[in-house]
Amino acid sequence: MTKVDLRLNELESESIYILREAYKKLGKLGMLWSIGKDSTVLLWLAQKAFFGHVPFPFIHVDTLRKIPAMIEYRDKVAKELGIKLIVHTNWDAVKAGAGPHLGRLECCKLLKTEGLKQVVKNYGFDGLIVGVRRDEEGSRSKERVFSERNESDAWDYTNQPPELWNQFKTDFPKGHHIRVHPILSWTELDIWQYIRREQIPIIDLYFAKNGKRYRSLGCECCTGMVDSNADTLDKIIEELKNTSVGERAGRAQDNEDSYALQKLRREGYM
Repeated sequence: MTKVDLRLNELESESIYILREAYKKLGKLGMLWSIGKDSTVLLWLAQKAFFGHVPFPFIHVDTLRKIPAMIEYRDKVAKELGIKLIVHTNWDAVKAGAGPHLGRLECCKLLKTEGLKQVVKNYGFDGLIVGVRRDEEGSRSKERVFSERNESDAWDYTNQPPELWNQFKTDFPKGHHIRVHPILSWTELDIWQYIRREQIPIIDLYFAKNGKRYRSLGCECCTGMVDSNADTLDKIIEELKNTSVGERAGRAQDNEDSYALQKLRREGYM
């Protein structure tokens, strides 16, 4: 067995343990599915954790500004796998004209953060399972595996409990909820090596066409492509071993404000 396989086995086992702990310790759970590579790997892990029957719904906060191929892929996979899918849009913000012309931070806040808060309240979720990784972006490196949000869905990143020997804080005041991060320790390279090993069907926007590809997926108006000729899994993996370009280089909101994601996540963003 290769070193890569050993590492992937360890990561997979840890993630499955976290998913089962969340199901055992928390109340009503939902899993965020952004349609990107990380949350699609998380979907795969959830199926393994619960032997093919995932006991909670998947949630997509739809801004109505996603790349059309993402919505097609979402509906196709949900139908093929028979998963329960909750699609939610902040219609009040849409009707009020929310968009990037307000500033990308404000647009994300209205369409994503507020939309997610509505989901938590409308469905009464005690926990949300989220596919974030520490290596992707600075504020996510401050997260814990089980991360508490208060009654306003806000995250106090200055007050994080220690998590030693897989002992997680799972008790919290009524009205709060927990964000669960099963792939927090994974890297972008781990994700792609796992996709290759497990042969996970992934949206083809990640594969290069005409010298460009997406490394991170979001709203069409705010997500750019990077220069790349990586049009296969092997080429993507080899590219990641040698690139100095950040994973979120194509995200306009990050370029607008270097602390954009931390500000959004403090208020409840995924």
